Amino acid sequence: MTAIDRALPAMRPVGVRSSPLAAVAPWLLGAAILLALPFVFPSRTGFTIMNAIGINVVFALSYNMLLGQGGMLSFGHAVWFGLGGFAAMHMMVAIDKLALPVPVFLLPLVGFAAGLLAGAVLGWPICRRAGTPFAMITLGIGELIAAAGLMFVTVFGGEEGIKGDRVVGPMLFGLDLGPQGGVYWFIAFWVFAAALAMWAFTRTPLGRLSLAVRDNPDRVPFIGYDPQRVRYLVFMVASGFAGLAGGMAAVNYEILTPQIFGALTSGNVLLMAFIGGLGAFYGPILGAVLIVLMQSMLSDYTEGWQLYVGLLFMGLVMFAPGGLASMVEGGARAVRRGDWRERAPAWASGALAFAVLAAGIVLLVELAFRAHGGGALRLAGLTLRPGDAMGWIIGIALVSLGAGLLRLLTRRGHDGDTARPA
Repeated sequence: MTAIDRALPAMRPVGVRSSPLAAVAPWLLGAAILLALPFVFPSRTGFTIMNAIGINVVFALSYNMLLGQGGMLSFGHAVWFGLGGFAAMHMMVAIDKLALPVPVFLLPLVGFAAGLLAGAVLGWPICRRAGTPFAMITLGIGELIAAAGLMFVTVFGGEEGIKGDRVVGPMLFGLDLGPQGGVYWFIAFWVFAAALAMWAFTRTPLGRLSLAVRDNPDRVPFIGYDPQRVRYLVFMVASGFAGLAGGMAAVNYEILTPQIFGALTSGNVLLMAFIGGLGAFYGPILGAVLIVLMQSMLSDYTEGWQLYVGLLFMGLVMFAPGGLASMVEGGARAVRRGDWRERAPAWASGALAFAVLAAGIVLLVELAFRAHGGGALRLAGLTLRPGDAMGWIIGIALVSLGAGLLRLLTRRGHDGDTARPA
């Protein structure tokens, strides 16, 4: 059983009834956060990061419809993101040159339509297979479209890409899309609308059928449905929302290049969804926030930020295949059961062990990156140089101590589970 297989069963059943207040409260909280963020982070840098997070939230949620909801592992989800983005970009150019009375605010809908149409055309042959063949086909389609992006210059602009101007056309709601602050409100609106629409999709019969196809496709025909058709329809909808995210990106960045179709973009959205957690609707949101922050802020402090993303992914695969959301859900269950006080010491010990292990890994990685540059690392009042043995000894000692503590805690946890009566 793979890590993805272990993560998928954690998906909360969408048919579980809840009180109206419990269903509405998360959306009221989300809306309040979106309204408050511009006042908490009013700088241009803050708006730039928040806009990137919003785009990736919608992109990651659309990918979760495929993998978390439908069990379809795709290595080419960037195709629908890019096609939706280029469709919106061409419409933006047409609004400027032809003076079309179309508000730029509505361009994500153009991206949605383009992604949906592309998913309908290309998704029919792709969805004829499931499992590993499906993943390999999406990888091939992704590479094919990425190569075509450089070949068809009139459509994709070649290496220079296509540029647009988001301040053209009539305003909607009096919103000026020139400054980053105005773009934030544009993105906040579409993030909330798209997230609400994707959540509503999980409550539909098709959304529930996708869970059945994911968990046991052999039984679905016995209730009168074709698993291939269910996968195809879910694929179309997920492609449409990926295209909507691409339309948001076109307005935000005002330039798109064929690199958007590459495996890097598809791998990035897979990381966001998996790290955040496939087992909860909000999981990809957590993953998108974390990955964008690591890309935009951690890269200012270290050249090895991509390595840290990979190490984080490996750690979650090994210790928490349900992602960050599984940790949140575990804590929430303990609070509901009232045994969180009993579990708190184990959580604190585990957090300490991970902190010691992470500190050792960071120290070794930073020393390795400075081995060629010759720079010194200043940490906790100490000056450590790659050429000195002291830094390496401390790093190895911290890694060994953290790994040993984790092993001890894991063994104690297994012993406790075994001793606990059924």
